[in-house]
Formats: sequence, structure tokens, C-alpha cells
Amino acid sequence: MNPWWIDLIATIVFGCVGFLSIQLSARVCKDVVPFEDGPKPGRPPVTLLIVGTAIVGMALALRGVQVPTLAIVALIMVALVACWYSDVLCGIVPDYFTLIPLGLWLVFSLFEHNYAPFLAALVVFVTFSLFALLSKGRGMGWGDVKLATLGAAVLGPPTALLAFSGACLVAVFVAAIRRRRTEPIAFAPYLAGAIATALALPLFPA
Repeated sequence: MNPWWIDLIATIVFGCVGFLSIQLSARVCKDVVPFEDGPKPGRPPVTLLIVGTAIVGMALALRGVQVPTLAIVALIMVALVACWYSDVLCGIVPDYFTLIPLGLWLVFSLFEHNYAPFLAALVVFVTFSLFALLSKGRGMGWGDVKLATLGAAVLGPPTALLAFSGACLVAVFVAAIRRRRTEPIAFAPYLAGAIATALALPLFPA
């Protein structure tokens, strides 16, 4: 286990990561015009995102995850928080927050001679692309496809399948409660939340 002060620092740093991710997303989305057939713009849960990010950092530190891995997960959390925020704010998941982290993760995996993330990313990209085509963007957009691909590369197939299944179930449940089954939804928050939860739990082989 890490010393208590590392746990505390990790919690604070991850909270700051959540705050800075929100500022970054707000800046990127500043001049973005939402699509008319996309999800309705809403108000992102700023406090929830900051506190949730801090909890992920605390959970990882309490598990004894070392500083280099904490730094890598912090970078992933930037993407997840930014995707959540931007999708709620303007109904769009910018490529900055999915493709760049995905590329960096794959390059890192390549140097580690770990090719599993490439296969996981390919399988999920193909599968979710079919969902996006069938739903015609109402249940899943292409930004969601890229976010899911990033999640699969980071988590690995078994954990990603579990996380994405949970995200879909929660999204359907919330849509049913809100009686918006036929309206486009911001799906990135569900995916990002599921990925972040998997990272915080022992499911993630940190």
C-alpha cells in the first residue's frame, strides 16, 4: 500500500484533473453548434465530475497503484471527463478527447509489446459502428464509438464488455424513466462513467 500522504495527494490531484478537464472541454465546445438532430444541450454536473474524478484517484491510491500508473490513469480521466462534459453541453464528443488519447495509448502499448489493446479496439470499433449505423445516431453517435474504442483499448475486452453492458442498461433505464426512448441521448456520460468505474475497481489490472 502507498503511504497515506500519497493517497491524499492522488485524491487532490485527480480532483484538479477533473476541474481542468471541464475547463478544457468548455473551451473546445465554446464555438460548437449542436446538431439539430442530436441530443438536446444540457447542464453538465460539474461537482459530480470533479468529486467522481477525485474518488477514482483515491480508490486507485488505496489499492496501492504506483505513481506512474496513477499518472497514466489521470490522463485517461481527462478524456473521460471532457467527453462527458462536452456531450451534455453541446451533444458532441470532439475527436480531441478520444482519438488523441487512443493514439497515445496504442503507441504506449506498442512500446510495451502489448498488442491486445489493438485487437480490443478493433473489435469494439466494428461492433459499435454497427450500433451507430442501426440507431442512426439516436442511441449512439460516432463520438460514442470512438470513446468506446478508447475504453476497450484501456480496459481490455472482458472488463470493457462488462462496463459497456452496464452503461447500456443504465442508459435504457434512464431513458425509460424520462420517457425519451425515441429521442437522441447523450450516451458519452454513460460510457465515460462506466469506464471510470472500471478503472477505480479491481477490475482494472493496474
